[in-house]
Amino acid sequence: MTSVHVVDHPLLARQVAALRSAGTGREQFRAAMAEAAAVLAYEALRDIPVAEITVRTPLEETTGAALAHPVMVIAVLRAGLGMVDGFLRLVPDAAVGHLGMRRNHDTLLPEDYYESLPAGVAASTVFVVDPMLATGGSAVAALDRMRRAGARDLRLVCLVAAPEGVAAVQSAFPEVPITIGALDRGLDERGYIRPGLGDAGDRIFGTE
Repeated sequence: MTSVHVVDHPLLARQVAALRSAGTGREQFRAAMAEAAAVLAYEALRDIPVAEITVRTPLEETTGAALAHPVMVIAVLRAGLGMVDGFLRLVPDAAVGHLGMRRNHDTLLPEDYYESLPAGVAASTVFVVDPMLATGGSAVAALDRMRRAGARDLRLVCLVAAPEGVAAVQSAFPEVPITIGALDRGLDERGYIRPGLGDAGDRIFGTE
């Protein structure tokens, strides 16, 4: 079964509180999202494979570590863009791809509208990032697309999740680790996470 890691860190909790607040303006929301994503990235990157390397200090040779595989960050559009900078702070040379998916507000099912994937998917450690894991439809569709593109080492990172979304991903991809910042109460009748933080994409881009 999928491992689910809910990150417990005071700096992340502070940013999640700012993101939840209806009084947080657009600039502050973007900044808080980037800071929260950096903490999530730190935790999600904790167990990625490393390779031993030789390093020469000013005094002698010693051993060190380097990432064994390239890192690739796949943002689920639109809101996933708000998490990319957090990852790039830690892995500046990571490749970045985009999957455009919108949720049909009547069926609550994902609809594809854009795709741009870097080369080297199969050889990379791939992180699919999306602030909200609600019904799980978009996450499952994104993970499925990355599997079909050849991703072998595949992970999901979300800021806020509902139990229903976690269960959907666990059912479809029991081998994919999930890293989240907060596990919320559940979904309302519109499929919105409660208490949640509203529509992350709208709040990032000012399209409320």
